Amino acid sequence: MALIVQKYGGTSVGDTERMKNVARRCLAAQKAGHDVVVVVSAMSGETNRLLKLVAQITDRPNEREQDVVVATGEQVSIGLVALAIQAQGGEAVSFLGHQVRIVTDSTFSKARIKSIDAEPIRAALARKQIVVVAGFQGVDETGSVTTLGRGGSDTTGVALAAALKADACEIYTDVDGVYTTDPNVCPAAKKLDRITYEEMLELASLGAKVLQIRSVEFAMKYKVPLWVKSSFTEDPGTLVCEEDASMEDVLVRGVAYDRNEAKITVVGVPDQPGAAAKLFGALDAKHIVVDLIVQNLSRDGRTDVTFTVAKADFVKAHEVVKQAAQEVGATGVEVDDTIAKVSIVGVGMRNHSGVAARMFQTLSQEGINIQLISTSEIKTSCVIHTKYTELAVRALHTAFGLDAPPAVAATDTVSEADAFQGTKA
Repeated sequence: MALIVQKYGGTSVGDTERMKNVARRCLAAQKAGHDVVVVVSAMSGETNRLLKLVAQITDRPNEREQDVVVATGEQVSIGLVALAIQAQGGEAVSFLGHQVRIVTDSTFSKARIKSIDAEPIRAALARKQIVVVAGFQGVDETGSVTTLGRGGSDTTGVALAAALKADACEIYTDVDGVYTTDPNVCPAAKKLDRITYEEMLELASLGAKVLQIRSVEFAMKYKVPLWVKSSFTEDPGTLVCEEDASMEDVLVRGVAYDRNEAKITVVGVPDQPGAAAKLFGALDAKHIVVDLIVQNLSRDGRTDVTFTVAKADFVKAHEVVKQAAQEVGATGVEVDDTIAKVSIVGVGMRNHSGVAARMFQTLSQEGINIQLISTSEIKTSCVIHTKYTELAVRALHTAFGLDAPPAVAATDTVSEADAFQGTKA
């Protein structure tokens, strides 16, 4: 007997017929001898509907009260799924976030889980019930309702699997696994059988929508075997797991893109200790996450600092930075929300030279200018104009052999000197 945590996204519970399908899957797993815990999202489109209601009241909502509103979507889903299981002859019980004490911090709309009281779930499993838990939500230390951000049900599922020491966590969605890139952008994208925690973490942070980044962090930290599957097929899906030696043979595992970023440049920052700390400290105080950061060489005692933030935080960040820029004595602030970030990811990049060079050469051949560059051990990201996003993704996918059959996928490299000929960056 195994303990399995299954998470079903909004499309998987988009209507009552799909909820009945979820119930059948849960009962099949239980009949196979497993204990089953199910985490469900709100019905497809429901969270957006609730946010529109909030927007009709105010364009600057109190985030605590907004969380109270949007968390109701999951309450409807868990009740209906539990009823569907019961209607098919099973035993089921539903729990909201506060009933299993998913305790988070107080960062409303993007809270982080601090602890989980798994005892109510264990007691229900001992009664041979299928446990249906609301994803996306929790409570802070004062009992206020919190939400975990877009895709937060993934995090709920993996966190519960870690707390329960589950044998596996299965993330069911409307795609049948993790692909080398977005199939909607690149029809030649291929489904992966396996991907490392590190690669999935990078892809999630770089714009891949299949898993929320926090869920992958939990899985990697607690070594939770994580499967990404479709609730509409019997495809085995993609396993997110620890790295083995053979996984380094692939140079690049995937190409990610993110159009939901904006660029802010603080011009003429005094080149003196503490200036950058004040700028980014002000952003941190407002819980604004900064992505890429580039600082130019100092000239005449001043420098320019450029960074990117999520578009959802763009207006707030611009206001904060304008104030902070005045305080440090900068000469101005420039903004641009017509950017996109394209990235390549692969653990094989650790042991191969020339990967970044090939990326720059590929973009140059397509006439795409690079505005910012960021690298880590297993990824390289470039900020470009948003109008070139799809072209860049397809070109990089081809350049690194991802749309070729696996047997002939490219793994060779090029020299830095050759690759930089004619590159515009």
